[in-house]
Amino acid sequence: MRSLGLTLLAGASMLAAACASNPPPEPTPPPVVAEAPRVAPTPPAPIPTPRPSGPAAGSKGDFAAKSTDRVYFDYDQYNLDDADRRSLATQVAWLKQFPSTRVEVQGHADERGTRDYNIALGDRRAQAVSQYLQQQGITSTRIQTISFGKDKPLDMGHDEAAWARNRNAFSNIIVEAIS
Repeated sequence: MRSLGLTLLAGASMLAAACASNPPPEPTPPPVVAEAPRVAPTPPAPIPTPRPSGPAAGSKGDFAAKSTDRVYFDYDQYNLDDADRRSLATQVAWLKQFPSTRVEVQGHADERGTRDYNIALGDRRAQAVSQYLQQQGITSTRIQTISFGKDKPLDMGHDEAAWARNRNAFSNIIVEAIS
């Protein structure tokens, strides 16, 4: 039995020696973070070319935006005054910029007077504008005239303010310069 006791004692001392000689556990290394794959930088997106806003150059809308398309007359008159010529100067400049355009000058009158009288008065107003445009270098082949007299009023009223608006010559672009 003695040998069994010695064997146990020897085993226990070996066990104690083995426990004492175990080194402390090594610290666990931090987790490895995978690097994102290196990608060549992408070039910046091209800056879009701004689209022009507003009406197309050479269109009716462009004409209306860049010039005065109507001149007004005094009662029973068809002569152009200085303000009318200044307004028509913007038309001349635009028409020269777009030489393929054609214009119809429409003469109008207020409701007073007979239909025939107002047709003749509207025609004289349209002719006055046409002649001025031609004097400024716009060829006659690009201009046509028509009189509506009192038949197409701008203002449907029956007072002096409405009549003043209806005594006019309106330049209407009939052939635009856009394709």
